[in-house]
Amino acid sequence: MGGSKPTGTDKDLEWEEIEMEHIVRDQWIDFRKSTYRYPDGRVFSPYYSYSRRDYTVIVATDEEGNYICVRQFRQGIKEVTTEFPAGGIERTDGKEYGNKDAAETALDCAKRELEEETGYISSDWTHLITVPSNATIADNYAYIFMAKNCRKTGEQHLDETEYLNVVKHTEDEIESMIFSGKFQQSVHVMAWLLAKDAKSTF
Repeated sequence: MGGSKPTGTDKDLEWEEIEMEHIVRDQWIDFRKSTYRYPDGRVFSPYYSYSRRDYTVIVATDEEGNYICVRQFRQGIKEVTTEFPAGGIERTDGKEYGNKDAAETALDCAKRELEEETGYISSDWTHLITVPSNATIADNYAYIFMAKNCRKTGEQHLDETEYLNVVKHTEDEIESMIFSGKFQQSVHVMAWLLAKDAKSTF
């Protein structure tokens, strides 16, 4: 049995934004309320969306093959989580949102964040994928990298709002945490799966 046949073009699926209001627009976020016209002409409001800056996620392994992770508090679920090192791409205007005016490349950001959060550096980097962070309501992108043979060269250099501990896990431990619901960042789980696939390829 075949799938259903397409009934039109992608253009026929697009919503038209006919009105937009900035609810909160400060250094940290651009939170918006929009009015859209559906493809069939009906109008819907409010639709909320927001802008944050692009960021990187780093699946990093040390010279023994252990995965370098961090533990930190996540306000959305109000829990301390285990995840990979990650952080936002610096912008020239200092804001925490928007995709333009980047002050560094995604790779430079990944290298900086790994060193700042963990004290580790690597000379073996692979870009795995760039994906929308949350295509339904946000406009920023996640750049996923793999860093192998990381070596510790210093201590953490955390931002004033960062409180995190470095932990290392084996592949089996990461798998166990994912399937028991203890590795809770969805983009980081995707990064893990991509890194595993890349590891078997390279």
